[in-house]
Amino acid sequence: MSSLPHASVVSRIAHELCEHQPSTMPSGRWWQYLQSNFYACPEPFTLARRDALQVGATAMFDIGLRTAVASVLTASSLARAANPFELRRDLKDGEMYMSLFDQKRGREFFPQPPRDVVFHERRPRTPHFRPRNGRCVDLAWECHVSPFNPRIRERYLSHTRNCQARARYWRHDGPARPTLVVIHGFVADAYIFNEWFFQLQWFYERLGLDVVCLTLPFHGTRRGVHSAFSGQLFFSQGISWVAEAFRQAVPEFRALLNYLEGRGAPGVGVSGISLGGYTTALLASLEPRLAFAIPNVPVVSMPDLLLEWNPLGALLRLGMLAGDISLQQVRHMTAIHCPLSYEPVIPKDRLMVIGGVGDRLAPPKHARLLWDHWDRPTMHWFPGNHIIHLDQGQYLRYIAKFLDRIGFLPRAVTPPPIAACAA
Repeated sequence: MSSLPHASVVSRIAHELCEHQPSTMPSGRWWQYLQSNFYACPEPFTLARRDALQVGATAMFDIGLRTAVASVLTASSLARAANPFELRRDLKDGEMYMSLFDQKRGREFFPQPPRDVVFHERRPRTPHFRPRNGRCVDLAWECHVSPFNPRIRERYLSHTRNCQARARYWRHDGPARPTLVVIHGFVADAYIFNEWFFQLQWFYERLGLDVVCLTLPFHGTRRGVHSAFSGQLFFSQGISWVAEAFRQAVPEFRALLNYLEGRGAPGVGVSGISLGGYTTALLASLEPRLAFAIPNVPVVSMPDLLLEWNPLGALLRLGMLAGDISLQQVRHMTAIHCPLSYEPVIPKDRLMVIGGVGDRLAPPKHARLLWDHWDRPTMHWFPGNHIIHLDQGQYLRYIAKFLDRIGFLPRAVTPPPIAACAA
């Protein structure tokens, strides 16, 4: 098998002092000891002139996109956030999740699905790449996971379309192959977009893997009937809904894993972008059957991220002031589903983190913090932003080398040389 370079940072972009810097991950309770101005701290990089120009240009694009998305989220959350009774209920709910986590019952929050989950297959109704030696099907299944919080249970379950999990599955003819599951980012659930973004055809045809694109709760066809946009209900309904959406996503993934193993898949790994990267990192902390986990431009602290997303950050500060709570308390309320709260349950050599130097939607300090929390596994930095991944060809080839090193690729596949990467 081929091996990766000895250094855990394998990109041509060097982080300032790189692995010689002290860890950014505090010991003990991360929500309490992570610096209070983490959201405002820049992440320094040593960049060549060409890379600096690329990073600066792509970062400006991200800032504009971030402001637009934050404005829409602020508008959809304003009525709820301005209601003092709703705010009081949200904070009470947050204390419930804090208490559960402090009792060391965080992992119990994410239930195992029933073993008899029924998967339904149908022909895709939207555009997709058509494999020459296989087929593409859309999957649907229900795990019947009830929200932990009884106050919102009935309202949450009233969104019946969200109760059915969805995924698109490309599989080769013959026996099931090692399978890559990808998880999209916030609002970016369209299969055709993720097919291009994750280069799924390349993984399918060049590396010989089966591939699955999983849809998160309240996205795509699972969105609420009156949602203004896909994913709105994931974040706009308060602390409880975010926690319960992750509580739902984990057993749905586990049911999918059971299904793939039942079909004979010799291994299943996961990669996700942004919100999907957060979910990927969480799964690496909960599901030991995973062959690997590769968060791509991940978020790791939701409160710290939202403080950067103005005008949404201003709304969060106003809510903290009105509720007389600190940033540390808000972090604590989200700790039950935060990847920083748990040690990974798969070995370090099966973890990889990908970060964008010019990313301003999920700034690189989040990827760096996760890298430090995971004891610095393989890391790749690219000179681009959240959406525009410049030099993507290079990190795809590093992923291929990574998968070859851990023995995940089919035996007949030889990973392409890194030196031949696309610009």
